[in-house]
Amino acid sequence: NKAVRSELKSRTKSAIVAAESGADDVDERLRAAVRRIDKAASKGVIHKNQAARRKARLVAKVRAASAES
Repeated sequence: NKAVRSELKSRTKSAIVAAESGADDVDERLRAAVRRIDKAASKGVIHKNQAARRKARLVAKVRAASAES
């Protein structure tokens, strides 16, 4: 579970940093982060409501960062 949580944080940060820097692969990184969040929820590592909240916050941050760039 600790490895899964660590990977969630890494993928989330990767997507946000890519959006802030204006990288070309923002959508790909966002998709990977969302997929990993969904997988963690399905395995019971995080609650399904927490997964939904994390995804919503992540998408909002990425869109805001992309709009600034």
